Amino acid sequence: MHTVRERDKLMARVRRIRGQIEGIERALAEEKGCYEVLQTVAAARGALNGLVAEMIEDHIRHHVLDPEEKVAPKRARATSELIDIVHAYVK
Repeated sequence: MHTVRERDKLMARVRRIRGQIEGIERALAEEKGCYEVLQTVAAARGALNGLVAEMIEDHIRHHVLDPEEKVAPKRARATSELIDIVHAYVK
């Protein structure tokens, strides 16, 4: 399973996201201005989107395609295009 193989990398991302969420909480508790809070929220959202994109890409590469199977060039290109679309969508 790709999430097990990539566990350490994914956990590091989740820890960074947790830190960003805690930063939002601190900013609200300290009554920071809306601009600063919104910037922190946007950063956390971007980090979550990055995590989602990475997990979807891994899912495609390991479950939609068989990583042990030779892939036809047309299918490899379509896979690459789908991954690019996912990254653009969650950006």
